[in-house]
Amino acid sequence: MIRAAPDASHLPVLLEEAMSFLCPRDSGQYCDATVGVGGHARAIIERSAPHGRVIGIDRDAEVLKLADQNLASYGDRVRLVHARFSQIRAVLEQASALPLDGCIADLGVSSVQLDQPERGFSFRRSGPLDMRMDRSQGETAADLLQRVDEEELARVLHDLGEERFARKIARAVTHARESGGLTSTGSLASLVARSVPGRESNRDPATRVFQALRIAVNDELGELDRFLQDAPGCLRPGGRLVVIAFHSLEDRMVKRRLRALAAGDAAAPAAPRFQILTKHVITASASEVACNPRARSAKLRAAERLPS
Repeated sequence: MIRAAPDASHLPVLLEEAMSFLCPRDSGQYCDATVGVGGHARAIIERSAPHGRVIGIDRDAEVLKLADQNLASYGDRVRLVHARFSQIRAVLEQASALPLDGCIADLGVSSVQLDQPERGFSFRRSGPLDMRMDRSQGETAADLLQRVDEEELARVLHDLGEERFARKIARAVTHARESGGLTSTGSLASLVARSVPGRESNRDPATRVFQALRIAVNDELGELDRFLQDAPGCLRPGGRLVVIAFHSLEDRMVKRRLRALAAGDAAAPAAPRFQILTKHVITASASEVACNPRARSAKLRAAERLPS
């Protein structure tokens, strides 16, 4: 069951910074490729009044229903589509929404998802080991933990979670599942806490493990790679791309792709050329982090498509 989400329940991160780079204008056509509950999309619509339009994409049908409620007052200026953001070109072609004046992607997990224990994203509230962005398809985290062997699990935790104790945790998980002791996010978090020597003062020991499993379950890096390949070509000259990442693996991919576009991608000679707008990565101010702790790890990068 989806909880009602008042506007204040989800604060879009780096909102002012994102809008300053996106530069929404009247009659412009924009895409929020990870629309969530609609925070960034609302800002785009309001700043592109009275005729600007937004296509919102999200793979989470449950969150998309909340976006529909939150953005209903804008009528046909907003169109929401249930799809993965890697499918951006197909979605925009079907909606006759090409080319775009701007596109934004916030790669973080929605606070609405984290607040629902039954979704399995949070290690703070016990629930089923699910972690799927789209609960209508794909394997769950529980399925993945049953399927992979110890060596493969250690690789997932190390590569996708940058977890220093990946092998130790993978060994503990393997033993726990054999004895039937791994039944929920709570039991997994407790197992990780027992397996990791010492604690970081500002980070729960389960943070990297849950990140790794979520990324693996949802193929997040593969999705991001496909998005970064297609989204630049969906922009008109002068159109802008803004991406907000939340961990180093994502941010590194975004940085490398934007640099390749700015330099002229040798692997794709016909790819559009871009100018990077963020000389240094943009992070949240201390005042924003105080109001919205989720913004602490946010990293924003932006680029503009150059004339052919």
